[in-house]
Amino acid sequence: MEYYNYIKALHLIFVITWFAGLFYIPRLFIYHIEASGKSEQEQKVLIPQLKLMTWRLWFIITWPSAILATLFAIILLVMMPGWLQQPWMHVKLFFVLLLIGYHLKCHHLFRQLQRDHISWTSTQMRLWNEGSTLILFSVIFLVIVRDALNWIFGVISIFVLAILLMSGVRLYKIIRQRKNR
Repeated sequence: MEYYNYIKALHLIFVITWFAGLFYIPRLFIYHIEASGKSEQEQKVLIPQLKLMTWRLWFIITWPSAILATLFAIILLVMMPGWLQQPWMHVKLFFVLLLIGYHLKCHHLFRQLQRDHISWTSTQMRLWNEGSTLILFSVIFLVIVRDALNWIFGVISIFVLAILLMSGVRLYKIIRQRKNR
């Protein structure tokens, strides 16, 4: 238990950098998708630069952070095995699995865009971009209010937040379309 706080600090640092990557990578995907609709001259400048930025973010920050956050989480669970008996931890691990799935889907999208295969619209990607935010909110609420009975209320609130975020994306699209007229 002597090193618990150091391991916890490292876990949190890499969770933060992992989420930073997951927040930004879909934004770069959006720029790439929108750049593909520009003139050929603009595409020749923008798309290679976006591919390079995306590659660096993905392999220099996001993947290493995901691996290290997971490694330190496993060490924490080995140090504190009683947590695995807690219902809040079961729910948190469910959200961690969702996060890993989200990460892997982003990797799939990354590989597609590196090959210039565009299968999503920028609006779909904007909605996808909110996934990591919802997972982050869920995990933070679970960890902070884990001993209270109202953590379930917190998780339900996440779904309300999801509806609000989706509505915000739709409203942004409407405003953007009106400006482009």
